[in-house]
Amino acid sequence: MWLYLAALLGLYFLRRWYRERQSVEGLPEKYVLITGCDSGFGNQLAKQLDARGLRVLAACLTQQGAEQLRKATSERLQTVILDVTRTDSIAAATAWVKEQVGNKGLWGLVNNAGIAFPTAPNEWLTKDDFVKVLDVNLIGLIEVTLSFLPLVKQARGRVVNVASTMGRVAMLGGGYCLAKYGVEAFSDSLRRELLPFGVKLCIIEPGAFRTQILNSQLLQDMVQEVWGRVPAEIKESYGQRYFDTCEFLGTSLVSFFPVAP
Repeated sequence: MWLYLAALLGLYFLRRWYRERQSVEGLPEKYVLITGCDSGFGNQLAKQLDARGLRVLAACLTQQGAEQLRKATSERLQTVILDVTRTDSIAAATAWVKEQVGNKGLWGLVNNAGIAFPTAPNEWLTKDDFVKVLDVNLIGLIEVTLSFLPLVKQARGRVVNVASTMGRVAMLGGGYCLAKYGVEAFSDSLRRELLPFGVKLCIIEPGAFRTQILNSQLLQDMVQEVWGRVPAEIKESYGQRYFDTCEFLGTSLVSFFPVAP
């Protein structure tokens, strides 16, 4: 019995050692596009891949975010302004990327752009509240992916979609969990479709982190703003105590989240 367990443990560490020793050749000639690079995970990934020698194409929502990222990275990294909710912005970014990559194609596409708010008990929200989040976190992701797929197929590259643990367990009202469930479904179907082209599709499901789009103050301000426009009849049915509990639990929970690296 112990010999069997020791053999399994040995095989596990041997496989791990082998995987960690694998390396990808020609990184300086490989292009990776990352969305949502103004801050948070996208910003950190852009810096890390740039440090490893890849040709990073960092898509930022604002000019300020793009300028700050360029100052913190090498001359290899290039930025482009991209609003994933606008078809014309996606088309312009696609044309720009085509010029940059030439016949090499796009080795990697990382769909990271996303927003967290508004989120609240569903009955407090409007259709526009749901649409605002879905447009960025799901519809925008889908449109960006479809627009850049020919370049990814050209390089037999990889698509990485940032989902969430909230795409498995819906703990919040609003569009965030809906969008992340949608990202999971879209990724699963597209993964099978791309297999014959040698293109891989992966998802990442980050846990809870404090970032510029999710922190206690932002959450408190958002909940108060939503509650302030809830119709009186609905407010009365929930009561002030329900609101106070939601606000307290939300801000307290977020304060325990680790800060994003």
